[in-house]
Amino acid sequence: MKKSIIVALLLFGVFAQAQNKKWTLKECVQYALENNISIKQSELNIETAEIEMLTAKGNFIPSLSAGAGVSENTGLSFNPVTNNAQTTTFLSASGNINVGYTLFDGLRNVRSLQRAKISKLASQYNLDKMKDDISLFVANGYLAVILNKANLEVLKSQNEVTKEQIKRTQELVDAGSLPRGDLLEIKATDASEQQSIINAENSIQISLISLAQLLLIKDYENFDIEDEGYDIVDDGVAGRDISEIIASAKENRSEIKIAQQNVELAEMDLKIAKGANLPTLSAFFGYNTRYTNTPSFIQRLDPNNPTITEQIGTVEGTGQAVIGEFPNTFPVEVGADSFTDQLYQNDGIGYGLNLNIPILNGFNIKGNVQRNKINLERSKFQLEQAELDLESTVYQAYVDAKGALKSYEAAELALESQQLAYNYAKERYDVGLTNAFDFSQSKLRYDNAKIELNRTKYDYIFKLKVLELFFGIPATELKF
Repeated sequence: MKKSIIVALLLFGVFAQAQNKKWTLKECVQYALENNISIKQSELNIETAEIEMLTAKGNFIPSLSAGAGVSENTGLSFNPVTNNAQTTTFLSASGNINVGYTLFDGLRNVRSLQRAKISKLASQYNLDKMKDDISLFVANGYLAVILNKANLEVLKSQNEVTKEQIKRTQELVDAGSLPRGDLLEIKATDASEQQSIINAENSIQISLISLAQLLLIKDYENFDIEDEGYDIVDDGVAGRDISEIIASAKENRSEIKIAQQNVELAEMDLKIAKGANLPTLSAFFGYNTRYTNTPSFIQRLDPNNPTITEQIGTVEGTGQAVIGEFPNTFPVEVGADSFTDQLYQNDGIGYGLNLNIPILNGFNIKGNVQRNKINLERSKFQLEQAELDLESTVYQAYVDAKGALKSYEAAELALESQQLAYNYAKERYDVGLTNAFDFSQSKLRYDNAKIELNRTKYDYIFKLKVLELFFGIPATELKF
């Protein structure tokens, strides 16, 4: 009984721990990379590219095929062994083995294998880009939850101050030191803050649900994140020159690598299309045999009268008969040879070379070559555009990060000023030198300054990480 209670308590503890689990950003990113549907689809594209590579390698292997057949014929049919017409019922079987090998096809097999390798590499770059994008989406959603939680803490902390002010104001009103209107003003501020707290709690829940949906986690009620230990961590990327960041992005970003691979694919497609203008040389070898169970007839010598004489002609001029002696035979029906014997007796082989020279095909090859030339030029333009887009995007990210830093620094200064103003207003209110409305306005500006500081802080963190990602730092190695 005691053992059962202990086991139950342990299970309850494990369950409670699982329910109270708080996800870190690293765990969220890793979970998204392992479970996101778009990433899984990109991984399937890599598997498809591997199959294409296997097929391209198979073109270098000789083709081998074997066939066999069995049939029963009734009536007038041709014997497959003797090739004579017979009116009977017989069983026949045949088999064959054929081998073919392409000796030369304008290097299209070689180009196809090279193309398959490039295609696999392009699929890998697409997967890397997808992982970077998903990691940024998760980080942005994660920071949004942290921001909402930080804002809620600000609102709760300030509301506690408001409640203390209500108690103190109530005492002063009861003592006749302050008018009742000041108490009503403070209570109105408390009600407004309570509403803001409720809205902040809703914002947290909504942002948590959005993050859980991005991670494909269905247990929304118990999903929560670790909201401590995240601060501004700058590895020095923000201090680098913009030209250095752009150069690193062009070297490391998947967008450029994908565009470069597309150019190589187009070049390979053009070479494959041109290869169709060259002759194709192939070799073949075939082996076949057959069997039938139909009986056959042989000529047997008559032992009692082994020879016969017959006139075979006359001598011209004299008319003398010319007599010839021939074996005296008669037909005898014999059964079919064994299956094994017939396989050897009736077999045959064939081998040779096939040469195919393209001469005129309605301009299909020429048209295909021209289309691939156009595709090559288009892919080169797309590479050039990708470089320009990346340069513009990186420059924008650089400007955004610099601007976010300035906003954060300005928010820190604003908070310091608002805190001094709030402290001054509080001192004046405590001694009755200012009314409740002016004090509430000062407190509201102080609260808003704290919330603005939180917003600019996490906005700068995210934009800084975007810049680091462009610089070439992997998404899983970003520091917060």
